[in-house]
Amino acid sequence: MSFFERLGERIDAVDSVVSVGLDPDPDRLPEHLSEHDLPRWAFNRRIIDATHEHAAAFKPNAAFYEDPDGWRALEETIAYAKGKDVPVILDAKRADIGNTTRQYANLLDDDADGPAADAITVNPYMGRDSLQPFLDQEDKGVFVLCRTSNPGGADIQDLELAEGDLVYERVAAMVDGWNRHGNAGLVVGATSPDELEAVREQVPDLPFLVPGVGSQGGDAEAAVEHGLAGGVGVVNSSRGIIFAWEDGQSRRRTTEGDETEFADAAGEAARRLKRRLNQYR
Repeated sequence: MSFFERLGERIDAVDSVVSVGLDPDPDRLPEHLSEHDLPRWAFNRRIIDATHEHAAAFKPNAAFYEDPDGWRALEETIAYAKGKDVPVILDAKRADIGNTTRQYANLLDDDADGPAADAITVNPYMGRDSLQPFLDQEDKGVFVLCRTSNPGGADIQDLELAEGDLVYERVAAMVDGWNRHGNAGLVVGATSPDELEAVREQVPDLPFLVPGVGSQGGDAEAAVEHGLAGGVGVVNSSRGIIFAWEDGQSRRRTTEGDETEFADAAGEAARRLKRRLNQYR
């Protein structure tokens, strides 16, 4: 079964298109978790327990695990999430040349040492050969950066090419052509709804991973109407869910007796986002 088939089954099973981003910033973790051997894993486990019934996918961002303890936490996180039957998208934005990119592709290899995700995000700006080792893994998903949710994404992605199309439009067209195994999708942010709509019109059948809904203020209705119009796809929120326990003025630390507060708040935030997105499905 392909990744997108598995993702589609998960979406149907939980009636949700929510992807929960697992970005455990060490400076924002509840203080009581510091006593654990792997605080990031302890945090993620509680978040997964609280949110999995509302999650179509979990999306850990590799940037928060780039150290020995972090890598161990990531391995535990991926295994635990998959044990809950939730697909895992590793947000790594990898790509490189030759043997280097083949090594990066091991992040999807179930027989390799280390974490083996179900899908990964990749960067297209080194060309097709830098992505081919990912695309060759037919049962894994490959989400290619197209029109990202950060404000600076326009600096390059909105540049007009000599033929008149924009860079992000050319990326979408190329990925559509590279999708020989039906395992490729696009990352298109909800913070630029006009571009989201334009990309969907251009590639009506590609699955989208839509970030930016939540703390980045992306358009939830556009995320569903355009981002998910191709069928299978997910809308991601990271900080808006996992740090929902923080108040609007300052970080609120848990104290003895309310150690589940942060997880309870995450579960409620995931439930609310699921309900909000389902209004437009």
